[in-house]
Amino acid sequence: MGSDIRSLVTKTPSALSRPSAQIAGRKRRIGRRRSQRPHRREATQRIAILSHLRQRRAESRREFLRRVISGYNKSRKYGAGRSDACRQIEGRETMNQLLELQRQGQAIWLDYIHRNLITSGELKRLVEEDGLRGVTSNPTIFEKAIAETKDYDESLCKLLDARAGSYDRALYEALAVEDIQMAADTLRGVYDELDGADGFVCLEVSPDLAHDTASTIAEARRLWKEVNRPNVMIKVPATPEGLPAIESLLAEGININITLMFSLSHYEAVARAYLRGVERAPHPHGVASVASFFVSRVDTAVDRVMEAIGSPEALALRGKIAIANTKLVYQRFREIFHGEAFAVARKRGARVQRPLWASTSAKNPAYSDVMYVEELIGPETINTMPPATLNAFRDHGRARASLQEGVKEAETALARLKQLGIDLKVITEQLQVDGVAAFTTSFNQMLVAIEKKCGTIKSAGSGSGREQAMRHKQE
Repeated sequence: MGSDIRSLVTKTPSALSRPSAQIAGRKRRIGRRRSQRPHRREATQRIAILSHLRQRRAESRREFLRRVISGYNKSRKYGAGRSDACRQIEGRETMNQLLELQRQGQAIWLDYIHRNLITSGELKRLVEEDGLRGVTSNPTIFEKAIAETKDYDESLCKLLDARAGSYDRALYEALAVEDIQMAADTLRGVYDELDGADGFVCLEVSPDLAHDTASTIAEARRLWKEVNRPNVMIKVPATPEGLPAIESLLAEGININITLMFSLSHYEAVARAYLRGVERAPHPHGVASVASFFVSRVDTAVDRVMEAIGSPEALALRGKIAIANTKLVYQRFREIFHGEAFAVARKRGARVQRPLWASTSAKNPAYSDVMYVEELIGPETINTMPPATLNAFRDHGRARASLQEGVKEAETALARLKQLGIDLKVITEQLQVDGVAAFTTSFNQMLVAIEKKCGTIKSAGSGSGREQAMRHKQE
């Protein structure tokens, strides 16, 4: 026994401390495992979440594929080609650039109207999927829609039955008002959601009244009452005779889209008319207006002159003047509506009169088909596009805040144009004259087409309008 005790005493300190070191090591390992448990729980939770997301993604993809396949033919009908959804199927997932424009502060409107666009549900789809916020129409658009298709024949027959002896202008107006009402109802949700800031559909007064102030006011009032929708805008041209009509109509609380502007002086005159109108309006917050500034037609006219001159300096300006002209208008818009000129009206609740870029399809095939969209993006603006341009931008456009870029370069381009002896004001004044004339020609051609259709329907035989329409369609 004593020898055992002595042997323990004579052991080295390291030998005595070995068991306690082992215990300490086990404690450290246990502590590490315990400290790792929360991380392991987090990892398990992450795995569960990822599994859930993968399951949801699979379900969403199945629903996505079902929707795309069912809607693909419909999208192609309006020239969409491969939509964003189809590109996602092909493995090239991209952002819808039309929605990106909205994030940049620019509203997208459609410069097109057709009965089938509305009744097929395509307009509703554009609103829901592409963020469409408005529709513009003009006599040329209606002339093509009514004259070149049979989609209006049944309605025309009903009108002939109900309005025996009606003249062609009244029949056109009835057809147009019906389209505008249906389109306005489709966009009413946008209008309500944005408290009346957007969601408008536009109907133009007869272009042959462009130089008649009193008749323009009378027709605008009548159309406003006839359509009877809060989200309709009546289009009035920015002619010298149109400006006092615009002021009076705005003062009465009628929403106005001022059209056919081509120059900075046109824009300034329209902005002043708007300020005077809302100053007189008893409830300015309830009035909306846009200033439609035409773009690509300026390049078409200027490029023709530059090619006639033929010098390197002149040819270098092709495709640059329209965008430069528009950028300076946007700068003036910001000065007016974010300065003292609008301060009093703003306090009374008046809305900003947004610039609307019109004529934004590229007329020159040498230019990018989205050129007049990509270079004119900025807050508090609208771009109204025909279907082909809208589909092109959805397909390969790129959204960026471009209106504030290159302002100095825009000023330089316009200065160089002047140095070449070209007076842009003369060109833009002629463009306004030509624009009124072109719309008047389209309007008259449409009336002739309606007269011919009525004659064809009547000659198809006796019977009700519906029966005549069905026989006409079958033919």
